[in-house]
Amino acid sequence: MSAKKTERLLNLVICLLHTRRFLSVQEIRAAIPGYEQDTEDSFRRMFERDKEELRELGVPLETGTNSHAHDDEPGYRIARRDYELPPIALEPDEAAALGLAARLWQSAPLAGATGTALLKLRAAGVESVRAPAALEPRVGASEPAFESALRAVQDGRAVVFDYRASGVAAPQRRSVEPWGVVSWRGRWYLVGHDTDRGAERVFRLSRIVGTVQAVGEPGAVVPPEGVDLSAMAGRMATEEPRETARVSLRPGAGWELRREATAIADDQDRDGWTVVDIGFSDPERLADRVTGFGADAVVLSPPAAREAVVRRLRGLAS
Repeated sequence: MSAKKTERLLNLVICLLHTRRFLSVQEIRAAIPGYEQDTEDSFRRMFERDKEELRELGVPLETGTNSHAHDDEPGYRIARRDYELPPIALEPDEAAALGLAARLWQSAPLAGATGTALLKLRAAGVESVRAPAALEPRVGASEPAFESALRAVQDGRAVVFDYRASGVAAPQRRSVEPWGVVSWRGRWYLVGHDTDRGAERVFRLSRIVGTVQAVGEPGAVVPPEGVDLSAMAGRMATEEPRETARVSLRPGAGWELRREATAIADDQDRDGWTVVDIGFSDPERLADRVTGFGADAVVLSPPAAREAVVRRLRGLAS
């Protein structure tokens, strides 16, 4: 099965699973990426093939009509009670692997397509459509450079990017032969050979400014045989000294930050707001968390943390 078809079928399953009423064929067509066919007939043929394939895979696709519908055309949905698995007990290593897979899923293009489909359904007035946690669009779910870095690794191409190293004010240009993208202690790293420095290096994705630009021919970069990328990341990605950020929170917001705060005080400049002290080691990771609260959280200091949040918000605004 092609990647494009797999993406379309998964989007279809997710949308039908997260609605309580039956969705009409036209609502499905408008919501699911991949159904933008030139004619109604070609769309109908594709949809019929997709329905049969889902049923062959054991997906419990229901057909029915809504009581308030003004026509007799059937709609479709997937009953959660028939689709969900029974409770599953996982070993710690299995749970960790699934957690890592969920983060990869959030970063994949599929997550964006699924979120778009669900938003289209909400805009069309479809009630009770809720994205699963691993697919729900959120601010700062992953590093912006993740997708372009992973694609370069998969294609075997060299890359160039701007990198803001620890303790260095301005980003520096790096040229790297990438060997892999790995997670170590909850952070994502690009591991490879720094061609300018002639040495193995790891680069934290949250410190890459912009995207990773692939250069050269596909297949030109081949990782050394037997290299342990996770071990390299663990050996070379040293922990930085922790700093403290001061964050002002709107009343009733930011409970996650409040629980971690080492100090709490009233904000003298904002009536009813609270200032909390939060420990952090990477301004970009702190920005990932704070921007998720939108206008309910404002970083006051230090400047590096505040600037990281401003960069993230400007990127989202553009």
